[in-house]
Amino acid sequence: MLGAIEAGGTKFVCAIGDEKGNIVERVQFPTTVPEETMVKVIEFFRQYSLDAIGIGSFGPIDVNQESPTYGYITTTPKAGWRNYPFVQTLKDAFDIPIGFTTDVNGAALGEVTLGAAKGLDSCLYITVGTGIGAGAIVRGQILEGLSHPEMGHILVRRHPNDHYQGKCPYHHDCLEGLAAGPAIEERWGDKGINLVNRAEVWDIEGYYLAQALMQYILILSPKKIILGGGVMKQRQVFTAIYKYLPELIQNYLSLPDLTEYIVSPGLADDAGITGALILAHQAFEEKN
Repeated sequence: MLGAIEAGGTKFVCAIGDEKGNIVERVQFPTTVPEETMVKVIEFFRQYSLDAIGIGSFGPIDVNQESPTYGYITTTPKAGWRNYPFVQTLKDAFDIPIGFTTDVNGAALGEVTLGAAKGLDSCLYITVGTGIGAGAIVRGQILEGLSHPEMGHILVRRHPNDHYQGKCPYHHDCLEGLAAGPAIEERWGDKGINLVNRAEVWDIEGYYLAQALMQYILILSPKKIILGGGVMKQRQVFTAIYKYLPELIQNYLSLPDLTEYIVSPGLADDAGITGALILAHQAFEEKN
């Protein structure tokens, strides 16, 4: 039996299941402070006899297993979680293998194993919501190096009609600063769900995301691109991406049919928790 945690800045989802994505029990808690949230997480898992736990966490996190702060949430602005020893806290409670990666890496793992990229050895999973993050699978492995990818903070060219300063506290007008949910709300003075019929909102959104996808395609050459998160529930964003991406690429590359290449998650909102189950299974296999 495997445990899974999808740790987000707003909520924690915890589940019990198997490496095939079958979930037998699931709960969620608000992400408050570790002293509250982690107590609930540990109490939930203590009801079961677990072989391993997989964690897909909001970040930034330390994924370098040689680092003294491996398993930590590091420079997050989330109150109470900065420099928090996430993995060690669970190891102190459960003497079992623990897999640890970012929430978007976990979602990418779920999608390449059981979702929209099943059968492929590479994919890119991008979430566009409260923030923008991306995880990549390359040759069947989660892409990590010096750290984990932070693709939401690349720089993009401004739309000619966009004079919004940007929301990112670090870079102002990076991709996340211009295209994440809070940026949409601040720029237009309303939540995205109330702007459905404002074509210019989603045209600008697609313009920025298409620029980002061009860069990811040129650098990583993923075999499938999966776009999730609350903003991407507005299907008109896909339409704008399909329009702008060929204009940007300019036939430099031969792209597949974009409606089949750039898609919604096959696992819907379960990509992250499914990936965490798979990560738990991998951690168990590595220890045995």
